[in-house]
Amino acid sequence: MEFKIESLNPEDRKSVIDIFNYYVENSFAAYREEKVGYEFYDMIMSRTKGYPAVALKNSDGELVGYGVLRPYHFQPAFLRTAEISYFIRPEFTGRRLGNRLLDYLIVEAKKINIDNILASISSLNDYSIKFHRKNGFKECGRFQNIGRKKGIDFDIVWMQRQI
Repeated sequence: MEFKIESLNPEDRKSVIDIFNYYVENSFAAYREEKVGYEFYDMIMSRTKGYPAVALKNSDGELVGYGVLRPYHFQPAFLRTAEISYFIRPEFTGRRLGNRLLDYLIVEAKKINIDNILASISSLNDYSIKFHRKNGFKECGRFQNIGRKKGIDFDIVWMQRQI
């Protein structure tokens, strides 16, 4: 099956939020406790303004994943650093689609003078930690026991890749 990457648009709202809510309910990849409404898409898009926000679609035009970069910090001293997030529908994981999104976002980041990408990952999301390590990220910090979801405490693992 062929996949293409294109900019997120308003028609992607439902698919993006449905994917995000899957991870809210079934994992520690999304930190929220409760599902979000479709208006949450507007918050995602406002936080990524001026940064790449992309959809991964199959040959039928169905959104199977998405990825975004957003500012790490609002101060100008940190304009060269972005935080990354991406989610792929569970039935499409394991097909190297995360790699495709990451590679695409890195190319786009360089175009806007980003040379550092950070990922904030739950310590209970071993799959994501391994994925980032395999893709050149290094653990650069850990906040211990600062998160709690479903009554379970977890660390926030910060990973960095200089590009």
